[in-house]
Amino acid sequence: MTKVSHRLSLLVVFLASATTSLSSQMLSRASNDVPIIDLGYAQYQGVFDSVNNVTNYLGVRYAAPPTGDLRWRAPQSPANNNSVGVQQANTQPNPCPQAPTGDAPTNPLEAQSSLTRRADALGTGPEDCLFLNVYFPGDTIPTEPLPTLVWIHGGGYIMGGADEFSGSDLLREANNEIVAVIIQYRLGLFGFLPGSEVKANGSLNAGLLDQDFALRWVQSHISQFGGDPTKVTIWGESAGAGSVLQHVVAQDGQTSPQLFRGAITSSTFLPSQYLYNDTIPELIYSEVVAQTNCSSADDSLTCLRGVNETVLETINTNINADGFFGTFVFVPVVDGTFITQRPTEALKQGKVNGKALLSITNTNEGVNFVNQASPITNVSLYAGTLFPKFGPTQDNETAEIYASLGTPLEQDNDIMGESIFICPSFYLLSAFPNSSWKGQFAIPPATHGEDVAFYFPSNGTPAFNNTQFLAAFSGAFMAFVVSQDPNDKIVPTITPSWDMYSNGSTVMVFNQTVDDLPDVHAVTADASQLERCSFWNSVGALTGQ
Repeated sequence: MTKVSHRLSLLVVFLASATTSLSSQMLSRASNDVPIIDLGYAQYQGVFDSVNNVTNYLGVRYAAPPTGDLRWRAPQSPANNNSVGVQQANTQPNPCPQAPTGDAPTNPLEAQSSLTRRADALGTGPEDCLFLNVYFPGDTIPTEPLPTLVWIHGGGYIMGGADEFSGSDLLREANNEIVAVIIQYRLGLFGFLPGSEVKANGSLNAGLLDQDFALRWVQSHISQFGGDPTKVTIWGESAGAGSVLQHVVAQDGQTSPQLFRGAITSSTFLPSQYLYNDTIPELIYSEVVAQTNCSSADDSLTCLRGVNETVLETINTNINADGFFGTFVFVPVVDGTFITQRPTEALKQGKVNGKALLSITNTNEGVNFVNQASPITNVSLYAGTLFPKFGPTQDNETAEIYASLGTPLEQDNDIMGESIFICPSFYLLSAFPNSSWKGQFAIPPATHGEDVAFYFPSNGTPAFNNTQFLAAFSGAFMAFVVSQDPNDKIVPTITPSWDMYSNGSTVMVFNQTVDDLPDVHAVTADASQLERCSFWNSVGALTGQ
C-alpha cells in the first residue's frame, strides 16, 4: 500500500482503500449460519471470514445520527429499528467527514493572524457515521468471555475511520484470545467545535463523547459477542492514543461505571488543549460562524445546525488546511464537565481511570509534522509559532534547551516530537507509578505512524518484516490486553523481562541490527530527554497541555 500525500499522511500513514463489503472468500459460509445478535434496538447478523477464522460484525450502529438538532450535542441512543428485521453487518461504515492537516507557514491562531477563506472542499462522507465493528474468533460466539480490546483510530481528530483497520489482524496477534471492537467518532468541525456558545446550547468535545458512548455500548453489549466487559483495554495510535489519554483523565478519573481496566497509547498525541472559552477557541468558533453567514443570527449555534453539511465540510477543510504546518485546528478543549482541567494537571494529581498502562513512542515522532523542505530555521521563532501563547522568554528558553540537538531543523523536529508526543507519554507513565510499562519503536526511520503496519499488516507491509520481531512487538500489546502485563506472553517471544517504568525508568527498545536481525532490549530512559519533558510540563499553562 502506498502512503497518501505528505499533508494527509501525517497522522494516519497506512490508510487502506477498504472495500465496501467483504470479499467472496469471506462469504463462503452461508449467511444464515452466522449468529444473529439482538441489541434491543436492532438485530445484526455478521459474516464469517473463513480465511482468518474470524466472525465480523461491520457497521453496527451505536448511536443515533448526529444530524440536525443533534449536531454538537452528546450522542443519543439509536432509535428502535427492529421493524426492518435482521440487518446484515457485512459492510464497512462510511467514515465521518474528513479534513486535511495544517499546511500554512505561520500560525493563524495568533492574534495578529486571521484564517483565510477559500472555496475548495474535500467533499467526503455523511455525518451519519457513528458505527463500530466487532470481531470475535471462530464461527460461533465464544462460550468463555474473552478480554476485549477497543481500538480508537488516529488522524489528528480530523481524519480516519474504522475501515482502515482489520480486527482480524488483532485477533491473530492475540492467538484468538480476545474480542476486538473498532469504533468511529465525529471529527474536525463536526466533533470538536469549541466556544461558549457550544457550551451553552450543546456539547463540547462531541467526538470524545462519542467514544465514551461507544465504550458504554461495549459495557452493555459486548458479552453478546463473547467479550468480557470487565476486561476491556482501550488502545489508540496518535490522536487515538490522545483519545485514550482523554478517557484516562475524564471526569476527574471517576468515570462510572469504569469503562476499561487497561490503557495502551502508541504515540500519545497531546496538542494545545485550551479552556473552551479561551481566546483561541472563541476565534475558531467565530470564524466558522462568519464563513457560514450566521453572524447576524440571533442564535448562531442554531443557525449552524441548519447549515448544509457540504457547506460545513468546505469550511472544515479550509480552516484545517489554513492551520500552521503539521498542526490541527479542531482538537479537544477543557470543557469543565467531561474534561475538567488541563490533562497534565490531572495526571500530576493522579486523577485517572484504569488500572494499568502500556505506552509506546517512536524515536522520531516530530519529523512528519515539521516542514522539512522549508523549515523555520530560527528555533525561537518556531517555538513561538507552534505555541502562540509563548512570549519571548519561553521562545528563547526553548531555543536554548534544544540548541545542542543538531541543526535548527533537527531542533524543530525534536521540539515538535517531544512536546506533543513523547513527553505526554511520560506524563501518563508517572500517573500509573506501579502498573505501567514504556516501550520505544526504533525501526528506521522510526517516524510517526511507521508502527501502525506492525499492528495492522493487512493494511501495509511492516518496514521490518521479521517474524521474530513481529511476534515480540505485537505480542507485547496482546499480552497486555489479555493479562495487563506484557511479560505474561501469549506465545514465547525474544522480548526479555520487561520491568515496569517506575522500576529504574525502564524502556523496552524494539529495533533491528545492521545485519537485519531483531534487536529487543531494555534501556534506561534518556535523562536529558526527561529534563526537557520537565520543561514542557512546567509551561503547560501556556502550551495548553
